Amino acid sequence: MRTVSKGFSSCINVLVVLFVLLSDQILKFMVVKSLNRGESIYVWSFFNVVRVENKGITFGLLNGALSPLLLIFVSLLVMILLCSWIMKDPSCQFPASLVMGGAIGNLVDRIIYGAVIDFLDFHLINYHWPAFNIADSAIVIGGAVLFFILYRKNG
Repeated sequence: MRTVSKGFSSCINVLVVLFVLLSDQILKFMVVKSLNRGESIYVWSFFNVVRVENKGITFGLLNGALSPLLLIFVSLLVMILLCSWIMKDPSCQFPASLVMGGAIGNLVDRIIYGAVIDFLDFHLINYHWPAFNIADSAIVIGGAVLFFILYRKNG
């Protein structure tokens, strides 16, 4: 019984990674094919779809300040650590799978485009949150849940 549930759990984690990766890459592909760099499409009064090429980390932090090879190396290192973590701690599997799917999505962009494609632009009056994508969202949500799990275990 334990082997079956472990196999099922592993399958769910793979599906989470694939869902995040595929939804992220499909939407990025649509944006790249539809918009030139810097162009945007008005959707609602608080939301646009834009095409931003981010050479930094999540939400445009350190844009252009780090070597693309360093960012690829760090992404691969994070994925290796997450795989190890997923295998050791079942309570971290789902959020780590979210982070893994997002990390792979942004890694694919860095390899294909030399930058991460961001396209979600939320704003209120003249304040714009930095553009981001599905992968960034999965990384932030998964990371926050991992932090909460670890805090509860150690706190």
